[in-house]
Amino acid sequence: MRRISPREAKRLMQRLGLNMKPMEVKEVILKTSDKEIMIEEPEVTVLEIQGQKIFQIAGGKISEKPIEKKIVIPEEDVHLVAQQANVSLEEARAALEQTGGDLAQAILLLSQK
Repeated sequence: MRRISPREAKRLMQRLGLNMKPMEVKEVILKTSDKEIMIEEPEVTVLEIQGQKIFQIAGGKISEKPIEKKIVIPEEDVHLVAQQANVSLEEARAALEQTGGDLAQAILLLSQK
């Protein structure tokens, strides 16, 4: 197979509607449902095909960290648990946070103390 020079490759890509150019980036962060992947000083290339952009990420220092999910506990739940378990609002809130917002588990936990 014949080798294509970079100049010919660029012309061929332009005829096909492809545009490829490097992008200067300091950091890329990818967020999944359970973790965050950080890539420091990667090589990023943007490939544009028929109006759509494709980002190619290569190299760089990769680090991962888990995402902490913060649970939002409604005030009415805190009041209900405090009333049912006969404890303060702070204790009820702490029990709900410990049980992941589960009302029944929080009441049982506080009742056993």
